[in-house]
Amino acid sequence: MDDEEEMPLSLRLSIADTLTLGNATCGFMAVYFTTTGILIPHLTGGDESGGMARHSAATAVILMLCAAIFDLFDGLVARKLRSSPMGAELDNLSDLISFGLAPAYFVLVYGMVADDAHQRVAAVGAIVVLLAVVLRLARFSCVTMKDGVFQGMPSPFGALTVVSIVLLELPFFATLLAIIGTAWLMVSRVEYPKPRGRLAVAMLSWIVLSMAMLAAWAFEAPSGTLLLQTGCALQLVMGAVIPLFATARRVNTFRGNRREARTAQLP
Repeated sequence: MDDEEEMPLSLRLSIADTLTLGNATCGFMAVYFTTTGILIPHLTGGDESGGMARHSAATAVILMLCAAIFDLFDGLVARKLRSSPMGAELDNLSDLISFGLAPAYFVLVYGMVADDAHQRVAAVGAIVVLLAVVLRLARFSCVTMKDGVFQGMPSPFGALTVVSIVLLELPFFATLLAIIGTAWLMVSRVEYPKPRGRLAVAMLSWIVLSMAMLAAWAFEAPSGTLLLQTGCALQLVMGAVIPLFATARRVNTFRGNRREARTAQLP
């Protein structure tokens, strides 16, 4: 027998699993660049110009965007080809690193760099983000939803919204409240559509465009800051509008059901 035949089925990695591991690697590297390019220079006073911090922040967020691409494609590949028995567990663990730990750490470092007096408050915000992703992923494994929707804001979308809030550089407590609101949406019962078909293409296009805006900002291209702020603002608008549409749809469905019930009761 060759090695593949001797290996237990549960230990064989599929193509989808390889993409999932790419997701985890991007999340870890995002933490690495946040530490080496932002936190350490701030603590040592070694980056007076802020250029390294800008490049490292952009690199960290681009890596989270790459993780989102891996997360998008591993599901598509798993549906088209095959997934290993441990695929779902690998996906949850990788998402926890890339969309839980990485953005939470980004929030924590932001608080330390913005103002030392806000470190503890920023730590609370970071913990809230991390726990929201943990709870969301755990619920995803336990709760069966109707096909085509997620319950609560998906963790990749939530992570990108959190870092967008940070990059907008709003007043500290406005930033903190927006981050906590995003964390609440992740554990809420608001229904979000799964990225399939045209929606998946639109999501991929938006991620690539976001990478381009981050690169323009990092290299101080003309209007790079304006592009970044516009992209971050659009991310926040999408994060706010989707729950409103979902709530309006549920209200309309509820009213329609009540009308049908009343009609059925009429003689």
